[in-house]
Amino acid sequence: MRYLLVVMMVLGGAAQADTLIHAGRLVDVAEGKILSEQTIRIEGDRIAAIESGFVTDADAQVVDLSDATVMPGFMDMHVHLLQELNPPASYAEGFYMNSADVALRATVYARRTLEAGFTTVRDLGVRDIEAGFALRDAINQGIVPGPRIFAAGKSIATTGGHADPTNGLREDLRGDPGPKDGVINGPEEAFKAVRQRYKDGSDVIKLTVTGGVLSLAKSGDNPQFTDVELEAIMAAAQDYNFVVAVHAHGAEGMKRAIRAGVHSVEHGTYMDAEAMELMKERGTWYVPTISAGKWVADLSQQEGKLPDVVRPKAAAVGPQIQNTFAEAWQRGVPIAFGTDAGVSPHGANGREFTFMVEAGMPVMEALRAATVNAATLLRVEDEIGQLAAGYYADVVAVRGDPFSDVTLLESPEFVMKNGDVVVNAAQ
Repeated sequence: MRYLLVVMMVLGGAAQADTLIHAGRLVDVAEGKILSEQTIRIEGDRIAAIESGFVTDADAQVVDLSDATVMPGFMDMHVHLLQELNPPASYAEGFYMNSADVALRATVYARRTLEAGFTTVRDLGVRDIEAGFALRDAINQGIVPGPRIFAAGKSIATTGGHADPTNGLREDLRGDPGPKDGVINGPEEAFKAVRQRYKDGSDVIKLTVTGGVLSLAKSGDNPQFTDVELEAIMAAAQDYNFVVAVHAHGAEGMKRAIRAGVHSVEHGTYMDAEAMELMKERGTWYVPTISAGKWVADLSQQEGKLPDVVRPKAAAVGPQIQNTFAEAWQRGVPIAFGTDAGVSPHGANGREFTFMVEAGMPVMEALRAATVNAATLLRVEDEIGQLAAGYYADVVAVRGDPFSDVTLLESPEFVMKNGDVVVNAAQ
């Protein structure tokens, strides 16, 4: 019944012209403050004003969150909405699922993500670009419920690298994928791959600059792009105004990428002190994905859950990410929130808050990572990531005090996106 209500609310048309949210505690993430008894005035899909006290208006609908903590919609900078790790079946599904199958399943993952309070996500790599962009566009058009998506399309790799789509296949099926398929060798192909992503309709660029855990290849951390390839990628990305994210576990690969000017490092498992200083110096964001690390580490301890070539990588890499995050936070590395949901379960994105706080980050800073920091990384800090006049009306609330119990952020009781109520436990 709840899901039917959610769909009716999201698909039922534009929000009322005037909505007032009475917020008992409003989190000002920009200033790092908590304000008491505030009213959020919403007109259409935007916040018109934040007013002190509980304002009333005969012509406005009132949402009573006077006993709740109210925050901006959360933002997850690393998801894969078209998939969810279910080994060993997920390694074979590309051979029997059509684009329509993938897209329809992804609508369920998108809904779970939105209901968990994540109103904006960055989708960093899909196998099926047609399904991925169709999902993004259907959400934007109000056809299906889901978070606002900034989509990378197909990740860019080098031959045999993490995100080469033919790794692990038998010889006659491997072929020689090229820039159109997201596989490059040399600077000219790097330019072509970025331009192909532009042609496809990508919003951001994703590179896999080191080995990875789940790919059917031996190394999980070796560098896989040369300096000249990375410089070419960044030159092309600058031409097309792309934000560039890089998957990286090993220190050498990420340092090459940071020096080339990438905008965020994902995972960062074996990040060393030099890499951290480079990131601070250049303003490179760190997106830790502790959730995925914990998930694959658990799977590695279970017989038959992961392929033999994957299991030792998962056992080594997974447990390390939270420790790396703790050191990066202590050293002052810029941090934006990300889970790698799709490896970890969709809808459980909020657990990352708990893992970040366990590692020493204050709750307010974890919320900033998932709001203003993420918005800055995406270059949309003037439109989303805050509860302020002129911003999109993306609102999340929990009853209780998440600054005393961070686990409350895992299950919001109220979610609004673009002025439309998605979840309201009171109803």
